[in-house]
Amino acid sequence: MGMERVRTALRQVSGVHVTAYAADGGIDLSTTTRVVDRIVAAGVANVVTCGNTGEFYSLTLDEAKRVAAAAVEAAAGRSVVTAGIGRSLTDAIDLARHAKAIGADAVMIHQPPDPFCSPRGVVGYVRAVADAVDLPIVAYIRIDAFGVAGFEALAAMPQVAGIKFATTNVQLLANAMRATQGAPMQWCCGLAEAWAPTFYAAGARGFTSGLVNVAPERSLAIHAALERGDFAAARAQVDAIAVFEHLRTLENNGTNVTVVKAAMEMMGVKVGMPRLPNAPDLPKDATATLAAALTSWGIGG
Repeated sequence: MGMERVRTALRQVSGVHVTAYAADGGIDLSTTTRVVDRIVAAGVANVVTCGNTGEFYSLTLDEAKRVAAAAVEAAAGRSVVTAGIGRSLTDAIDLARHAKAIGADAVMIHQPPDPFCSPRGVVGYVRAVADAVDLPIVAYIRIDAFGVAGFEALAAMPQVAGIKFATTNVQLLANAMRATQGAPMQWCCGLAEAWAPTFYAAGARGFTSGLVNVAPERSLAIHAALERGDFAAARAQVDAIAVFEHLRTLENNGTNVTVVKAAMEMMGVKVGMPRLPNAPDLPKDATATLAAALTSWGIGG
């Protein structure tokens, strides 16, 4: 039942919540809890805590555990909660065991950031987590070099509920999906709303979103259009958020979280700016463009 619930959620919107910071730079669990509650109340099926929009790599392990626990408490069973885990294998297993203990529904294994990791090594890493903790796993893959054979190995693992495919190589996605036909795990778009129509055309379902922190209704509208096969409506919705998503790609994607947090600050939600090495603020012209975009959506301070 738990595995199928997670797979069903992966076919919908996976909302990656931000981590709020207090004035002293520490995590603000109270505000983070309110952010998660708003996302869940909007109808987002899968809340991803300690994802990239949540600045996983900027958090200490203790902070990551506290943020994940706060997300589980805030969701209160209304949505699936998937806890991001990773770094060293020891750290990943520690975080996975903590996720199990606090009642998370699944874990998302961040692709190891080691510059020398091999596809075979990543498969072994995922298998080691699966052997250590009995929870559904979402494998987050961000590199083309992983290859079809690696995806076949992941699909053969009973605990892998889904693969969050996060490269723009749609041909690789198609080849991997063809090679794993019949496997029960779910393929979902890990590149957010802008790429979701392309992934749906290839046969994947569901997508991740940082936009849900700002305007969850827009993300949900895109998903609804794709589910009913209305690609024209989906493209129109994607066009409406294009400026917002473009701003997130500035500075070699270094403003990805910065834009989301700046928008929330404009809305009066005090989440603080991202920690280094994320871009700590936005240039004035980008700030003005973001404010105009929010105004056009009917939101903002």
